[in-house]
Amino acid sequence: MVKRRKEAVQEGRMKRLHDGNSSRLLRRTGFTVLELMAVMGIVSTLAAIILPAVGSAREAARRMQCVNQLKQVGIALHSYHEVCGSFPAGWQCESTSSSAYGWAVPLLPYVEQNAIYEQTDRNSVLTHPTNTRVRATAIGLLLCPSDLTEPTFLLSWEDEVANTSGPLFDLPSASYIGVFGTLEADETTPAPPGDGTFVEHRTVRLVDLERGASNTTITGERTMARVPSTWLGVDRQGADAACRLVGNMLTSPNCDTCDECEFSSRHPGGANFLWADGRVSLVSENVDSREYQRMSRRSEY
Repeated sequence: MVKRRKEAVQEGRMKRLHDGNSSRLLRRTGFTVLELMAVMGIVSTLAAIILPAVGSAREAARRMQCVNQLKQVGIALHSYHEVCGSFPAGWQCESTSSSAYGWAVPLLPYVEQNAIYEQTDRNSVLTHPTNTRVRATAIGLLLCPSDLTEPTFLLSWEDEVANTSGPLFDLPSASYIGVFGTLEADETTPAPPGDGTFVEHRTVRLVDLERGASNTTITGERTMARVPSTWLGVDRQGADAACRLVGNMLTSPNCDTCDECEFSSRHPGGANFLWADGRVSLVSENVDSREYQRMSRRSEY
């Protein structure tokens, strides 16, 4: 009897001990508020460190892609120069002088865009039915991956004297424009005599670059936010018509207070430019303005 009573007491003690351990285990299966706040703090810190690095890596990849695209444009320009003896004119008008076709159109066969080239009727106005399809065709090679672009944009006419404007037609977007020089291409109609490589109706040869091919920029990039640009051409009555095809280098890239015809990009610190020797480099937004102007000119003066 005494033995059985001792065994019952021992079993009771074991059961209470087991129940106590189980309750403690159950209480420890969740996070306390303090533990949860600590975990959230660690996750937030890691996100603050990792996300900017991921964004920087993605922008570095986009910038490299932009550089490679401009290099392909440079190869096409040199191939065209070898065949034709010069670079294309900045833009040339059709017979009625209503529409002007840009320097990138003759390059299309050299960037594997023969189909688009054959569909482009440069002997007719841009609004001619034969040009309907090309007016809606953006070319990926000519769009910077860092820029926020739409495939097309609406070109409008503008009368500054009467302060009126209206729509004309859509044009395909492009990020890369020719270097007109230190003057504004849309300052007058016809355009002033640009001192860069891509000017109105005139073709420029490598030997015309007096400062040397390695010291002369010929093509650069511009964001759609500054002013939408195109590879195709423009109506001569369109707002900022010539500046849809070329740009001026007067102050610095990414200048907030500058004319819309200046160059710009979404790359941190500057904009990519193609030099006449075929290389591509980022020109700093802190570049000296006088040196920036010299980069754009065909001649020393």
